[in-house]
Amino acid sequence: MNGDTAALPADRSAPAASPAADHIQQGTPAFRRTAVALFLAGFSTFGLLYTVQPLLPEFTRHFGVSAANSALALSLSTGLLAVSMLIAGLISDRVGRRNVMITALLASTVLSAASALVNDWTTLLILRALLGIALSGVPAVAMTYLVEEMDSRALGLAMGLYIGGNAVGGMSGRLIAGVVADHWGWRWGIGGVSIIAVFSTALLWMQLPPSRHFQSRRSGLRELPARWRTLFADPGLPWLFATAFLLMGVFVTLYNYLGYHLLAPPYQLSQTVVGLIFSVYLVGTFSSAWMGQQATRHGRGKVLAICYALIATGIVLLALPWLGCMAAGIALVTFGFFGGHSVASSWVGSRAGILRAEASALYLFAYYLGSSVAGALGGVFYTHWDWWGVCAFTAVMTLGGASIAWQLRRRTRPQPELALSR
Repeated sequence: MNGDTAALPADRSAPAASPAADHIQQGTPAFRRTAVALFLAGFSTFGLLYTVQPLLPEFTRHFGVSAANSALALSLSTGLLAVSMLIAGLISDRVGRRNVMITALLASTVLSAASALVNDWTTLLILRALLGIALSGVPAVAMTYLVEEMDSRALGLAMGLYIGGNAVGGMSGRLIAGVVADHWGWRWGIGGVSIIAVFSTALLWMQLPPSRHFQSRRSGLRELPARWRTLFADPGLPWLFATAFLLMGVFVTLYNYLGYHLLAPPYQLSQTVVGLIFSVYLVGTFSSAWMGQQATRHGRGKVLAICYALIATGIVLLALPWLGCMAAGIALVTFGFFGGHSVASSWVGSRAGILRAEASALYLFAYYLGSSVAGALGGVFYTHWDWWGVCAFTAVMTLGGASIAWQLRRRTRPQPELALSR
């Protein structure tokens, strides 16, 4: 799972998938169509969301805005995505999973393509804000669709392929946009990813099987406050939500402004080279699985603290003036982030019990809120104190996260599953 994967959606599905014959079986044509369609949907969703991240310095030059204002192109999208995901699942409970995903990806593609054509900064920000709202319909619903439609024996592989699409899309969207922009400008950088999303939307519409186990129902907004009160009464869950905020905040902030630092003197790297930095995401595909295994063996609190230690070490290396140290630093930060996100997200699911869907939604809300708030605030530190300010800001957040991990290790104990208070 990555900064861009969002691995714990609000699963407001009907009864979980069973091995009944009418569910999608592994190895069948329906399974292959579903896996390909949702892999591409996840790829495009996170490609469209993060395609602007390597382009932030280009926005500063083209529109004459500060680094903090430029970061709003990403922060507005992730912030509104965070809020919208709380209700996108509820909408799909009424109108259907497939309909919501296709509509969401189509609208997102149109909005992304439109943002490549504008000449006004405010208009671009409005389009990016609407993009965040539209994109919420895919990550909030895709896993629920899989749970409802897949045979239980096929669910693990299907889910893994979808999450893989998220990770690869987040990396590729940044990489493609950065490389294309270096040769043909930022408009073609966004346009290239948008064109890929057009094909993904078409394949999602043509290949994704209709929902056979969806049952329309009016999910209750009225019940949510009671469920949230129960979750926040847990001694560990609120701290895990804070962990999501801090982890994603540190990660996105560093990637937002590292490009500015490396494009400026004395480095003056090309946009292509800066875009290639995002290939370090491949480290995260190993880290998330490996750290999850270590958490099972040695305890989640301990491993989460180790992840923060890796991030802190990476920030120290990033603050040094040598490119080799900075390369090692961003790799350590990426390794620690993906590992920590994997540990924290699984911890939320195990603590929340029957309320894991609501807990997952709140975790994702905090996750993307961290990207939005910290990512934008980091621009203020960059404007006033340059790259050193960004490193100091993220170091403080990392220390806060490490403190939370230590407290979680000491204070939380295995407990019965949460029940809904009445």
